[in-house]
Amino acid sequence: MVPRPAFGSTAMAFVMSAATLLAAGGLRAEQTAPAPSAPPRPVVSEIVSPQISDAQTYIGTMVARVETNLEFPLSGTVAARPVEVGSVVRKGDMLAQLDPEKLDADVWAAKAGVIVAQQGVTSARDAAERTRELLARGAEDKAHLQEAERALAAAQARLTQAEASLARAEDLRNTATLRAPQDGIVTAAPVEAGAAVSAGQTVVRLAGTQAREVTIDLTDRDVSALPPDTVFETALLANPEIRVKARLRSVDPVADRTTRTRRVHLSLEQMPGTYRLGALIRVSPVGNAQSHITVPASAVRHDEGAVYVWRIDRPAGVLHKAPVKPGAALGARVIILSGLQQGDEVLTKGIHSVTDGQIVGTRASE
Repeated sequence: MVPRPAFGSTAMAFVMSAATLLAAGGLRAEQTAPAPSAPPRPVVSEIVSPQISDAQTYIGTMVARVETNLEFPLSGTVAARPVEVGSVVRKGDMLAQLDPEKLDADVWAAKAGVIVAQQGVTSARDAAERTRELLARGAEDKAHLQEAERALAAAQARLTQAEASLARAEDLRNTATLRAPQDGIVTAAPVEAGAAVSAGQTVVRLAGTQAREVTIDLTDRDVSALPPDTVFETALLANPEIRVKARLRSVDPVADRTTRTRRVHLSLEQMPGTYRLGALIRVSPVGNAQSHITVPASAVRHDEGAVYVWRIDRPAGVLHKAPVKPGAALGARVIILSGLQQGDEVLTKGIHSVTDGQIVGTRASE
């Protein structure tokens, strides 16, 4: 009788090993299962809307359209400065004067030079006349006459030079008195009497009172929405009963480095006496001018002749290309003439790293 192989213990070991491998495989599969997808990342966007409305107001300042720094064209010591900050002056009034002692001495020296030159011309003319008479009598030759005439011409040239020196000295003497070039108000007087000044150093700052305007400081976003013929209504902050219409005159081409705002200049249709320099003025755009929608320049994409922005449809958060017609650019913003409506949400950052139909997250502030 042939004995049967003993498979009991070996089979049991094999079964246990297989169970262990299956359990490990299941655990590994459970550990490598994909994690649930992360929510879409927030985006930097902007809700577009017209920037000018009837309720929007600004605070401006009444300023002189022309404000001039006045200085002496030469160095010296300030002998007198009869005006102070706030002084009202008329055209031609004296504002400051240099010590005239040295200048007076120069004028007298120049006058003496003119007298000497005149005497020289007289002597040279007399000599030329005598030589001409002697030549006519045959007692003198022509060469001596030519020499006398050359001496006369040289004396006349010296006289002309002396007269020019006198005129220059008198001009310098006159410039030692600083006078108001127009009616105005002194807004600064940094140099006191007795101080030494150099040529070109500001002595008085004068604001003209004939031409005045209202200035306001606006962001590029607000400025880009102003039509060229925008009309404003102004009111004196201290007395709102006084109202005057104003019109947009100009916008500074360069923004202030600190505030990043641009100065807007408004011309008043009338000039009330209560609108004094430095007064605070409340300014409101008149609502008959149509407002514009603007977006940051970083939101506009130019791609093979097409111009568009990324519009975000809420609440799904789906990105779609929105073709637009851009208008004028001012600073960091662009006027959108068509393609967007009030209330549209536009992507402003990361416009080159997204695709049409992509899902984005909530709106985040910059």
